[in-house]
Amino acid sequence: MTVELNCRGQACPAPVMQVRDILAAENPAAIAVLVDNEAARENVSRFLTHQGFQVTVEAMGNDFKVTGGGRDAACEVMNETELAGLAGGGKKILVVIGTDRLGHGDDGLGAGLMLNFVKTLKEMGPDLWRLVMVNNGVKLAVAGAESLPVLQDLAAVGVSILVCGTCLNHFDLLDKKRVGETTNMLDIVTSMQVADSVINI
Repeated sequence: MTVELNCRGQACPAPVMQVRDILAAENPAAIAVLVDNEAARENVSRFLTHQGFQVTVEAMGNDFKVTGGGRDAACEVMNETELAGLAGGGKKILVVIGTDRLGHGDDGLGAGLMLNFVKTLKEMGPDLWRLVMVNNGVKLAVAGAESLPVLQDLAAVGVSILVCGTCLNHFDLLDKKRVGETTNMLDIVTSMQVADSVINI
């Protein structure tokens, strides 16, 4: 039996949290979720994929129907913390970037400093686990940003990049994102919980 959820009109992370709660309470083999924005569509799709579902998305006018099926009903629901724990490995450094400029004062100088900062992140080596972009920081991950090729190189070597969907929507940049996964506050908070070290910029 397919569980159906209507999450239209809800901002992230509410749809993901509703899906998480239903999976924990009922552990269904299939689920269908109605959402009305791109950020929720991507976040719910990614969450269901992490839970072992085969995900399909159907556009329905201005809405999206995200369906997860093909899952073993005995599969255990895992949260972000547990999923990250499976990765093992060494230290996990999380860098939260909340601006597209580094420091206060001259904006041109700040933009240059931020570009240099992003370029230098690779010096952290394998300990650099995840970047989270929020507020103006999401502008670093969109088409035309000088930092975009650098971030794409980091993603190519396994650095996880999460870009705030609410922030992209606010700046009307959702369709211009070119690197990373659109994320929500639930993923951001649990990322902070999992990380060994959190650096805020």
